Amino acid sequence: MSYEEALRFWFERINYEQKTPQIGDFKLDRMRRLLHILGDPHQRLRLVHITGSKGKGSTSAIVAAILQAQGYRVGLFTSPHLVAVEERIQVDGEPISRPEIASLLTEIRAEAGDAFCRELTFFELGTALGFLHFLRRRTDFGILEVGLGGRFDSTNVCQPLLSIITSISFDHTQMLGNTLGKIAFEKAGIVKPWIPTISGVREGEHEASDVIAPICRERHSVLRQLGRDFEYVYLPARIAEVDEIPAAVEVSTTNRRWPRLHLGLIGDHQGHNAALAIMAVDALLVQGVPIGDAAVAKGLANVVWPARLEIMSRQPFVLLDCAHNVASARVLASAIRTSFPLPSPDARRLLIFAGNRDKDLAGMLAELVPFFDRIFLTSVQATARRATVEELLDLLQPDARGKAIACGDSADAWRQARTAASSHDLICATGSVFLAGELRPLMVRRE
Repeated sequence: MSYEEALRFWFERINYEQKTPQIGDFKLDRMRRLLHILGDPHQRLRLVHITGSKGKGSTSAIVAAILQAQGYRVGLFTSPHLVAVEERIQVDGEPISRPEIASLLTEIRAEAGDAFCRELTFFELGTALGFLHFLRRRTDFGILEVGLGGRFDSTNVCQPLLSIITSISFDHTQMLGNTLGKIAFEKAGIVKPWIPTISGVREGEHEASDVIAPICRERHSVLRQLGRDFEYVYLPARIAEVDEIPAAVEVSTTNRRWPRLHLGLIGDHQGHNAALAIMAVDALLVQGVPIGDAAVAKGLANVVWPARLEIMSRQPFVLLDCAHNVASARVLASAIRTSFPLPSPDARRLLIFAGNRDKDLAGMLAELVPFFDRIFLTSVQATARRATVEELLDLLQPDARGKAIACGDSADAWRQARTAASSHDLICATGSVFLAGELRPLMVRRE
């Protein structure tokens, strides 16, 4: 197949990033059968498996950056993509190439057959593609971010060196459950017998931690838990028009107290993710994986993860973020308040917002709207799950509607916000990965 034919073949599969799944849509039988047909490539890889309600993508990127700084060849599998589907499958920061996609998908189609391939989902096919690419590129390690949940996620066929659960909060409740305990049960589905687990859920967060800990005990998985076995102190960045203090983190683990380390990602939540990554380093060291202090420092300082409080420009500050649940919106507002002080009393914060109707958009807007002076509401084009501008307006409190502006699409919202902003203002676009994907090319081109 050509690249275009391969993409068409891939994108014809049912895609639960675009369509809301139903209970029973997920199972691992197809994934295991497909990988067996392909020679079980996942069984020949050294993997780190990462799930969580938020932070799993950033944690994956940090772990990959540390291992790469040590000199290992590192595969990174994440989802969804922002702009191009190739972003999902990377080796040493380089996305899979178009010829590689065409070649590997042609191979999968030939081996598995059209009839079976029609049964597969978009994510199952992508997961198999990732495993094959990591194997062909002879990666030393592969970092796998779970797509949805954990227990029945396509990636959960692997036998990793280490499992990481970053956090538990309300997200995808229609599939994972409407309590933190139910969500924790689904996330803890990645815990494997005799394989160590690291949890970013604090011991005091009983509804979730009381689910994760017994599962680890039942499966003889040594659990390292935030607040009991490791801790961190985040020192916030302070970024102004003319000067900048980088973020830093101090982490204490079961093995040592780490020195203060600069962090390339902004926000206390990124300090949390960095602590998980450093605890992962300790766990890998115990398993005989050499990782030096210099690699940890270099990986943390140099990690790049687009659309996570990403600074697209200054004067005005333009920030791009893909917070898409209430917990993420809350930490976003806190990070902006702490790290991006307004330079003058008349400077303003402007918000561009779009989201999917299967999210708690009312809760997200309640966290964000009071913090911003103008709100540019829009709708994304990439998914049928998108909320309309009218639906977003209906979710605003009456006293907030006066500062809201309805925009035709994301490009229109960007134009209007950029035109309205003075050089001392701050613009933040957030609410959806799809919004970040639509806006990032426009922002790069403009700024």
